[in-house]
Amino acid sequence: MIRSLLVANRAEIARRVFRTCRELGIATVAVHSDPDAAAPHVREADAAVRLPGAAPADTYLRADLLVKAALTAGADAVHPGYGFLSENADFARAVTDAGLTWIGPPPEAIEAMASKTRAKDLMRAAGVPLLAPVDPGQATPDDLPLLVKAAAGGGGRGMRVVRDLAALPAELTSARAEALSAFGDAEVFLEPYAEGARHVEVQILADAHGTVWALGTRDCSLQRRHQKVIEEAPAPGLPDELRHALDEAAIGAARAIGYRGAGTVEFLVGQNRQPHFLEMNTRLQVEHPVTECVYGVDLVALQLRVAEGEPLPPEPPQTHGHAVEARLYAEDPARGWRPETGTMHQLSMAEGPGLRVDSGLADGDDITVHYDPMLAKVIAWAPTRAEAVRRLAHALERARLHGPVTNRNLLVRALRHPEFQDARMDTGFLERHLDELSPTTADTTAPLAALAAALADAARRPTTTSVAGRLGGWRNVPSQPQLKTYRSEPDGTEHEVRYRLSRDGLMADDHPNTRLFEASPHHVVLEVDGVRRPFDIAVYGTQVYVDSPLGAHAFTALPRFPDPTARTEPGSLLAPMPGTVVRLAEVAVGDRVEAGQPILWLEAMKMEHRVTAPAAGVLSALHAAPGGQVEVGAVLAVVNET
Repeated sequence: MIRSLLVANRAEIARRVFRTCRELGIATVAVHSDPDAAAPHVREADAAVRLPGAAPADTYLRADLLVKAALTAGADAVHPGYGFLSENADFARAVTDAGLTWIGPPPEAIEAMASKTRAKDLMRAAGVPLLAPVDPGQATPDDLPLLVKAAAGGGGRGMRVVRDLAALPAELTSARAEALSAFGDAEVFLEPYAEGARHVEVQILADAHGTVWALGTRDCSLQRRHQKVIEEAPAPGLPDELRHALDEAAIGAARAIGYRGAGTVEFLVGQNRQPHFLEMNTRLQVEHPVTECVYGVDLVALQLRVAEGEPLPPEPPQTHGHAVEARLYAEDPARGWRPETGTMHQLSMAEGPGLRVDSGLADGDDITVHYDPMLAKVIAWAPTRAEAVRRLAHALERARLHGPVTNRNLLVRALRHPEFQDARMDTGFLERHLDELSPTTADTTAPLAALAAALADAARRPTTTSVAGRLGGWRNVPSQPQLKTYRSEPDGTEHEVRYRLSRDGLMADDHPNTRLFEASPHHVVLEVDGVRRPFDIAVYGTQVYVDSPLGAHAFTALPRFPDPTARTEPGSLLAPMPGTVVRLAEVAVGDRVEAGQPILWLEAMKMEHRVTAPAAGVLSALHAAPGGQVEVGAVLAVVNET
């Protein structure tokens, strides 16, 4: 029996495992890097062990420190979570060699699936359908489009789509460099890129007594940069014979490697509805909650029971309803999915039936460059798919997200897109619809939200004539005309709010049919064209957040007299985020560069970002070097336009 368990991970997945441990009466041990010292997963654990340092390579990727932490804290089992060392066979062996129980498959099963190329050979021998590999030296135009993939790791790292054979050598070189940096293994391979295919996976669970469950399908087709964004169970629109074929292929894959515990077998399902094996993840998946919702099971609890040697029932439970999960990220889809950093002042969802939020954050936590930018997973269950999708979109829309830019609006628009609602999506959905899902045009409700922010600000100032907080307490004295300017984030649109409070009520430029009902520092009620509208306002320094049923808005309150010295040299390439310079292009100061030509690559939040020349010209300065740490806004290079 497991009495005390260490989670060799952080944030959301650590909290998720701890929740089940508390229900089962198992003591919990957390580990933490220095930036995570006060993180929620640390505070919730019965004991915590420090891993000195900040970078994952010095902390959560140190198998020796993790095993030592478990022994020091008196744990008798280790759960790896997902990511980090969760699919590292050497770590699994180190855990068991130390006399601890490993909550995962045997190391030999992890090794069998660790390399995608070796995994495909095994699956081919086991009769599992898969895409035929392409020899890079023999590729022809008829093979296009092609997909370059890293043999190790996942998460979209080391992956490139090639549509022009002339670009293949450069993409292979780039993919190898990224794979080596991310996984310590530069091996890549080439296979056909299935246009219009869906990403469908099967959750499996196997015990040590020969029972293997296939817990249905999940659709994970909505992806950005080959990383999942929206997942659902069961995968919609699949005929019964295809579901059966996927289940059988997944069970066959598990039996072929003597699997034990929870795992996921991933497939591409083409437009001809033929499945092709992609890979097997020998761990718990990020998207496991949707399976839990429709099967009514706790997969972490089942992992623990299997690790304790308990047999599974012969057959899995029956499914009920539909579940959809959205990954809420601190990122800006309109700017190449750029990850965002900063303080998450508030992240809250309205509670309701069928809603679940898994998050590793608490209000006031900082989003740093060291880890993945996922803020939370928001899951909705309902008896039907349409109801689950509607419930999830509504929950996201009403969420209080006060902090860095997020992908919330894109998620809501994607969930309400006709293609998604009709289950006609594929892996190219987000790329194909990105412009309409993240429009650059200003929100038409933003000026009204800015007016509400200005009125709340007036209520916050006791010396302001006519403002005493609530409508009933306002003096019947006319005020002077007021002017405030707000900049919408992240689109940069500026809103000048001009208003005056008179004996006749609110007089606001651009809002002729608007009446003020109530104003306090955090709440304003306006009647607009005969319809009453409430607004909640939160202020953190110059950052102002306005939440209402019309939508959420983030503003920066601008000073009346901007700083004239806030300028940079024309042609400067500024760091879009804090990060590490991983490599430079083959250019030198004095070389001519073209607009859009890569100059260097930054790594931040487990993603690689290309920094390109803003215009054609001469590279006159290069201030970056591989391995160098840069802060957001730092000048990396200068291109003199010619």
